[in-house]
Amino acid sequence: MKKALFPGSFDPFHNGHLEVVERASQLFDQVVVAAMRNPQKASPMFDLEERKSLIEASTSHLDNVEIVSLSTLVVDLARSLDVTVIVRGLRAVSDFESELQMAQMNRQLSGIDTVFIPTSSIYSFLASKLLREVALFGGDISAMVPPPVAKEFSSRFGGADGG
Repeated sequence: MKKALFPGSFDPFHNGHLEVVERASQLFDQVVVAAMRNPQKASPMFDLEERKSLIEASTSHLDNVEIVSLSTLVVDLARSLDVTVIVRGLRAVSDFESELQMAQMNRQLSGIDTVFIPTSSIYSFLASKLLREVALFGGDISAMVPPPVAKEFSSRFGGADGG
């Protein structure tokens, strides 16, 4: 069985992430999406359990996708889950350098290869950091995130559309 791990902070999970999960679910028998705590990023908008719940709701239409959360090295989780590959999404060529470096480090630490899935150009500008900023200033992000995420923003900020 080909099992893939798609790790990320997913704060928030957006349509570019969803596209990568949907495409990976067609390539692999099982995809584990791991919401991670990233100590290098500022305090999160959503805690790990909230992110896990939002990703579960956003991917509920995919039978071969499982959601977990973690606060450890990706390769340690990968080993414990017996995954055969790590999946990473690429928005633009600018993502490639840091993603390649992570892929090489993960391969050195674990022997697990990384597969890159480029997002469609309609999602190439999406970044969780930008979505958080837009939402905090009352901008409409509802078209850029799955409906469960838009609903959560709406309840938290008076509307994913800023209302």
